[in-house]
Amino acid sequence: MFYHLLKYVLLGPLLRLVFRPRIEGLDHVPESGAAIVAGNHLSFSDHFLMPAVLRRRITFLAKKEYFTGPGIKGRLTAAFFRSAGQIPVDRTGKDAGQAAIREGLGVLSKGELLGIYPEGTRSHDGRLYKGKVGVAVMALKAGVPVIPCAMIGTFEAQPPGKVIPSIHPVVIRFGEPLDFSRYVGMENEKAVLRAITDEIMYAILSLSGQEYVDEYAAVVKAQEAEQKAEKDRRFPRMPLS
Repeated sequence: MFYHLLKYVLLGPLLRLVFRPRIEGLDHVPESGAAIVAGNHLSFSDHFLMPAVLRRRITFLAKKEYFTGPGIKGRLTAAFFRSAGQIPVDRTGKDAGQAAIREGLGVLSKGELLGIYPEGTRSHDGRLYKGKVGVAVMALKAGVPVIPCAMIGTFEAQPPGKVIPSIHPVVIRFGEPLDFSRYVGMENEKAVLRAITDEIMYAILSLSGQEYVDEYAAVVKAQEAEQKAEKDRRFPRMPLS
């Protein structure tokens, strides 16, 4: 109930008014039945803009940190995500990927739409990064199509670290469903999973026009953070007199 209240009364109309998103290819999203919507992830706003424009309810696998924040702000954020039907997933530890797959398959088994960001985290620089194979595992095990989606303009509107989004034109573009039924029964073949994931990422790239980086976003973030820390150690800032 709260999901529909957010979408049609509280948040949805506001998002449409501020961002005035242009929607392309919405007819590619099936009106019924289970399917995965796989998109690029440029901004915190992505979580709300895509559900606001879809005719059907969509459930995202959200990082656990959104549900465990401290203080009043943390409790309000957790309540918001739970009420919106989002599922917390622990992205740390060796079993993190299996937990996400298990939760995602549960959504698909109900004939619902599942939203996934194959990159696993928000892009910190606006580029598209290598996808993780969990999306391929779920597509094969559930036997569902994957609809690629590109969010365009949300990075400029609300890049990482920006709390209040700026007014910026946004395009949400859906591509034709990708059918991987030819790979049924091969969900344990690493090469097959990599090929499927790369095909999904290429479809997203074709829709978004981003620069592609054949590395995981989390790895690149960690490397850049390490380089910055090393630079700060070698060239510490002198205090202003």
